[in-house]
Order: sequence, then C-alpha cells, then structure tokens
Amino acid sequence: MNKPGRIRAIIVDDEIGARSELGFMLDDTEQVDVVGEATNVRDAIALIKTVSADVAFLDVNMPGVTGLQLARGLKSHPSPPAVVFVTAYSEFAVKAFELDALDYLMKPVEMKRLLATLDKVRQQMASTAQLDDGSAAAVNGDARKNDEILRVMVTKGNKKVFIPASDIMLIMAKDDYSCIVTDVCEYLSTSSLTKLEAQIEGSSILRVHRRFLVNMTRVSSASPQSGGTLSLTVNGFPESIPVSRRRVPAVKVALNI
Repeated sequence: MNKPGRIRAIIVDDEIGARSELGFMLDDTEQVDVVGEATNVRDAIALIKTVSADVAFLDVNMPGVTGLQLARGLKSHPSPPAVVFVTAYSEFAVKAFELDALDYLMKPVEMKRLLATLDKVRQQMASTAQLDDGSAAAVNGDARKNDEILRVMVTKGNKKVFIPASDIMLIMAKDDYSCIVTDVCEYLSTSSLTKLEAQIEGSSILRVHRRFLVNMTRVSSASPQSGGTLSLTVNGFPESIPVSRRRVPAVKVALNI
C-alpha cells in the first residue's frame, strides 16, 4: 500500500540483480514505494497501464525493444511517469535527455546521486499538481458561473419554461423526445440532445453517452467498467448512467479523477 507523500516508482531492467539492488536502495531512502517491476518493455507497457507511477527507472540496454524506445513511446501516454534512465553506458546520456528524461543514473548507483534524482522527481510532481489544480479550478469556476446563466427552454402547457443549467440533474433521450430531469420535475422536450447540449455548452453538463447528458456537479461516484468505460451515480437519480469509452477522458477531467 502506498503511503501518503511517498513517490510511486516502477523499475524496468532485464537483470534481476540490478532490479533488486535499486529496489533496496529506494526502500532505504524511506521516500519511495516500488509499485511494480518489469523485465522487458512489453511487460513495462502493461504495467504502466495498470498502475499509477510517478517515476519509471528504465534500463537502456535491454534485449529487443530498448528503454530509449519505451521512453519515446511514453510521450503519447495520457499521464506518463517521469523517466530516469539507469545504465552502465554513458554514451546514451545525450540521447536520453533528447527524450526529455528527468535524469540519468550510472550503474553502480550511488545513494547521494539517487537522492538528488528523487528531489527532481518531487519537484516535477509538485509542478504538475500545481498546474493541474489551477487548470481544474479555472475550468470548474467558469462552469459554475455559466450554470447560473445558461438555460434550456421547454414548453409546458401553453407556457415557455426556462430551466437553468444549475437545476438540471441530467438529460436523457427517450423515444422521440429528450427528458430533462431536475430535483422537482421531469420535462419532455422535442429538441434533440445535440440541440440541448449546444444551448448549455460551457456549463457543468457534459455529454457522457449518446443517450445522456449529465451535470457533473451532481455525480457522487464513478465506477470503472469493463472495456475502459465508466458508470456514474447521480445524486437523486435511481439508475446508474453509462459513460461511453470515447467520453471517459473528458468526464475524468471534469470530475478531477
């Protein structure tokens, strides 16, 4: 179990002795939890997809696909760990930093040098957290303001009723209509979800599925499902709401998860 404030690390090296030695050193720092190990790039990719790591210690010279190639591939990962190369071959140093590696450690690794690397990892973690918090605050703040302004219009009897985005729990497709659900009432609209979505663009209400728009401020939990999808629990609504796979990234950003 990861302890609060500790760095989460993975070690990728084809030599068991090298992995064990680095693992012992990281443990001795009392700053790091090693959350996974891999002996080759293929296993490392699978590991990075299943565990959350702050830093990956990569051996450069491994059979088949090298650590350099893995680092290059990580650039396309949505939330890649920092990369620290650990190798006996100093000639790879320039290439490593061309790939935006955070640091480069020579074998045998010295504790003083390792501690300096961990300081760099913490600095990058702090910078990333500050950036993410600032961006999320700005986005969520703008959405809350818009929720008070943006609204959808429906016909109820002979009246035109305007519903603020802040009052909407969710909107779902129902036969040839759209059903707008609030805490006190449900309204039927002949407008499509796409048209209603355009009316409240910029609010906290997001498209999560072809049949659902959901107010992110009303979501109480999000549960991972098979196939990389999610299921949302919305306060006041009895059924769980599916999130299609291509909508998952946007929903995670909105929920800050």
